[in-house]
Amino acid sequence: MSRETKSILLVGVGGQGTILASKILSEGLMQMGYDVKMSEIHGMAQRGGSVSTHVRYGDQVASPVISPGEADVLVAFEKVEAARWIDHLKPSGALVVNDYEIYSLPVLLGSAVYPQGLNERLRETVQNVKIFNAGRIAEDLGNIKAQNVVLLGALIKAMGLDSLDWTEVLRGIVPPKLFDLNVKALRAGMAL
Repeated sequence: MSRETKSILLVGVGGQGTILASKILSEGLMQMGYDVKMSEIHGMAQRGGSVSTHVRYGDQVASPVISPGEADVLVAFEKVEAARWIDHLKPSGALVVNDYEIYSLPVLLGSAVYPQGLNERLRETVQNVKIFNAGRIAEDLGNIKAQNVVLLGALIKAMGLDSLDWTEVLRGIVPPKLFDLNVKALRAGMAL
């Protein structure tokens, strides 16, 4: 039975854990027997800049790069990044958005304004969209830094990849002291 190649684009801002979430996802997909290709683009990540990770999986994947209009799922760790990358989503694709704002330096300095009404515009643009505040969920669990794993849980559920024991995947990747928190974050995201 041939398994069609799927493309997942994860986008965010440096420091949000976009790359770690992609690594957990890729490891789980490999354990499920898929050929997986992943590509990270850091940009100015250390200065709060845009970060994107392309993950493609299937029977045989030639390239990790996702071109505009090819992503089956776009996971945005920050709302502006969702708007910036929306052109990469297939018309039939799913959009998972963290209802979370990180202000760029120009916004902080007052020379630019954070765009308003992004959630409404995203809902008008994409039919299959899920918007929630992963940061608040992670904070309620004890650490806002776990918002990446909340988003990963929502992605796993949206893609129907929940047959794998993702707790064991986490165990092999996250530090032992953060394991319980990340398991709670993953389950919270999968419950959305």
